[in-house]
Amino acid sequence: MNSSEKRAWISIPGSLFVEHSGDQSTSSQVLLHGFTQTSRSWDRYIDLLRPEQSIIRVDAPGHAHSTSVRADLPTTASMVVEQSGFADYIGYSMGARLALHIALLHPENVRRLILVSGSPGLRSPDDRSARVQSDEKLALEITEIGVDKFVEKWLSAPMFRGLISTPADIQDRLRNTSEGLASSLRLCGTGTQESLWDRLHELNMPVLLVVGSDDDKFRHIGDEMKSTIGANAELTVINNASHSVHLEQTPSFQSVVSEFLN
Repeated sequence: MNSSEKRAWISIPGSLFVEHSGDQSTSSQVLLHGFTQTSRSWDRYIDLLRPEQSIIRVDAPGHAHSTSVRADLPTTASMVVEQSGFADYIGYSMGARLALHIALLHPENVRRLILVSGSPGLRSPDDRSARVQSDEKLALEITEIGVDKFVEKWLSAPMFRGLISTPADIQDRLRNTSEGLASSLRLCGTGTQESLWDRLHELNMPVLLVVGSDDDKFRHIGDEMKSTIGANAELTVINNASHSVHLEQTPSFQSVVSEFLN
């Protein structure tokens, strides 16, 4: 049994499935997962933390126990803040875009912000329109071939070449439903998201951007985000990691996050 399973998890009432564990007198880390993942996808990271560390983990709309929830990113941001409160917000990929919305729409609730392989969205309306069409095709494909085959295909993408998924990891993703994942793409996909590039300068809290050395696309995005946000932002590139840097090099990721938060 890993430490995340040994922890006592208490459900936080609200619109989403949200759980808390650890000492509530300490600052919480709110963990926001990526597309096709669940709140349990953070277990590799949680396993490296002290048992008393306050953790809040969230099932995003359309995923796991929040599979029936339909909400876009701004609405989801309000839901998460309502259930999680003032905390350090850590998001990966889709979860990073959600965390960024939280920081811009509810800055008074964000102590520190950590974006892992994150993006402020697509600048061009034409790019967003093309992405909406691409995401719609994916949504239709999920409902046609089912979650099992879709997850297998999704994880075979080049961006996940450095990720080793255990059978338990796969089974966790299979707790998602075709309908839920399709709605997530349609409501929270990169195409439907408004570009936040022009608002990055509004971030006043300390911001840590984490990317993998082998993820060229997001390394370049990270560089540009850092310079746009300003002096309160720092960028860390973790070696021998691609898009899922927090799962590929978890000890290095945990060390970087711990140093930043402390």
